[in-house]
Amino acid sequence: MDKSENSPSNLSRRDALRLVAITAGGAVAGSSLTTAAAAAENGSAVSLLEGASVCQLTPEVTEGPFYVDPELVRSDITEDQHGVPLDLKMQVVDATCKPIANARVDVWHASAEGIYSGISGGGQSVDTSGQTFCRGTQMADENGIVHFTTVYPGWYRGRTTHIHFKVYLDEANVLTGQIFFPDALSQFIYDNVAPYDQRDTERDTYNSADSIAQQATRASHALLKEMDESYLALLVVGVDPNAESSDPGMSGQPGGPPPGANGERPAGPPPGGDGQPGAGGQSEPVEKSTIVPGAGN
Repeated sequence: MDKSENSPSNLSRRDALRLVAITAGGAVAGSSLTTAAAAAENGSAVSLLEGASVCQLTPEVTEGPFYVDPELVRSDITEDQHGVPLDLKMQVVDATCKPIANARVDVWHASAEGIYSGISGGGQSVDTSGQTFCRGTQMADENGIVHFTTVYPGWYRGRTTHIHFKVYLDEANVLTGQIFFPDALSQFIYDNVAPYDQRDTERDTYNSADSIAQQATRASHALLKEMDESYLALLVVGVDPNAESSDPGMSGQPGGPPPGANGERPAGPPPGGDGQPGAGGQSEPVEKSTIVPGAGN
């Protein structure tokens, strides 16, 4: 069946990014750093990651599956996982745009196949107990910035594409949140790149239909930029240093059937195209040359 001209599967990587290169505040992506007006007005021109021209507190959302604390202080959390390289930079600030140094940030997310590490049971079809891929901790530098190297997260039924995070100040969990990604770019990757395109079922949930993404608001949507050998995701995380995370955690399984279960695709196209299915089959390691942003079409 012919695909729509605007289908994510027919878009080039650069075209997909042109559709989504908008910051949470609505500004077109420019340089990687910008100076927040609010900080300048306070007499302290602090360089913030792009998208921070308006500082706001990041909404608290559910922790979701499956948080563990393996005390893995590391920047590269990829381990042996295959997928599109992703550099994630987060900057922890307060409501006045002042960066918070030494904040501890924990992140974790599903693999390209939609699987979490360190899990036995709990609704997940694959036993990954004892494994630690796609999990890590960093301490913020003097500019409040942490940097993680990983792969673009995969999907599982009932949830849109996301990365989980927690922010700690002086051992206190002050914020639990999730980072969301542009649907057009996610669909392009899932339709065109192994191992994402070799799932037996199709992605069923997008940002507009994910209740947690809606609760998190645009403040939790990362800015994506195409680099020479990876995608760069930028997010400024606004926290209240005196707050205490109210999320009690989530011991259950992800929404919908567990990863690997069969399911039906919802009616209608995903945002940005008609979302034709990718090929089924076994996952194979992805060749670097096939997923470098800007390579090929």
